Amino acid sequence: MNFGFSEEQELLRAEVRKYLDQNAPLDEIRKWVESGDGLPVERWREIAELGWVGLTMPEEHGGAGMDWVTLLVVLEETGRTLFPSPLLSTVLAAKAIEWTGSPEQQARWLPALANGSKVATFALLESSDRLDAAGIQLDARSGRLTGDKTFVPDAARADLFVVVVRSGDAEDALSLVVVERGDAGVVAEDYPTMDLTKRVGRLGLEGTPIPPDRVLGGEGTAAATVARLVDTGAALVAAEMVGAAEGALHLTVDFAKERVQFDSPIGRFQGVKHPLAEMFVDVESFKSLVYYAVWALDREAPDASLAVSRAKAYATEAFPRIGIDGVQLHGGVGYTWEYDIQMYLKRSKWARPAFGDADYHYDRIAAQGEWGGE
Repeated sequence: MNFGFSEEQELLRAEVRKYLDQNAPLDEIRKWVESGDGLPVERWREIAELGWVGLTMPEEHGGAGMDWVTLLVVLEETGRTLFPSPLLSTVLAAKAIEWTGSPEQQARWLPALANGSKVATFALLESSDRLDAAGIQLDARSGRLTGDKTFVPDAARADLFVVVVRSGDAEDALSLVVVERGDAGVVAEDYPTMDLTKRVGRLGLEGTPIPPDRVLGGEGTAAATVARLVDTGAALVAAEMVGAAEGALHLTVDFAKERVQFDSPIGRFQGVKHPLAEMFVDVESFKSLVYYAVWALDREAPDASLAVSRAKAYATEAFPRIGIDGVQLHGGVGYTWEYDIQMYLKRSKWARPAFGDADYHYDRIAAQGEWGGE
């Protein structure tokens, strides 16, 4: 299969990289995350004006109506620079509204997401930490929600939440509802985490009312959509992992060219060359799996879910290894805050469990009878 990008997609990549190089270099990102404020509001509005946020949203609601492969181009570049934006979470929540919401619901929420005036996120996990329907216990049958959603991406920054709830006794009786920050009983706060460039937190609900116009699609019919959102989220996280892994590799290569020991750049030593070569092979290997997975999602291919699990499982193992090797090749200074490589290692720790770790995805592959051999 030809994984080449179109001329328009390559032009988009160049423009995204140019913007990030000029407006979000790592030294600026460090200032944002150290301050505790995260991405400045003006930067979020700028990338919305550039069309990144609404790239895959419907044209009739202010988006560009593009495919996932085009968004992959953007996510690779935001991953490369560890850009700390709620782009991924907003896009995923918007897709939930697009896929299941009525025309009126789409018109109510999507334009504000596409133009960047509101931030959204997808609230799935609970205390069980399970991604399947059995893990959902937050009950909506009384018309009110009381309970917590955990590890919610960009929880403290989101203006609206697409929340997975239980609406029946059957295991797959799930619904999607929209909760807004100003609703009664809503508390959203971030956890302190290792990776300051990716925020996750808690959505607390205490008797929050759910009127009928907040329910997306029919009650108890969202299980298939939730599974689709998990697949999409895993693929989009893996796309960012491609860019971040390449960023870690390039940073380490540059260091190996500049660091001198025994009157020679350390990049000339086999003990450094070989790990760098292995890092490169890992990046290229899971990159091809990610590209195919995103392509398969675009075309709703029969093997899309399997392709996503292959990509996320490999990426989830390879990226942390690349981060660890990058830190080690920097020597003792690699662990210090002053050096950027530690930020990539921390990003790998965030990405590993997001939408399923390697064990979760290998189990899915095994359940589908795909062992990779005869």
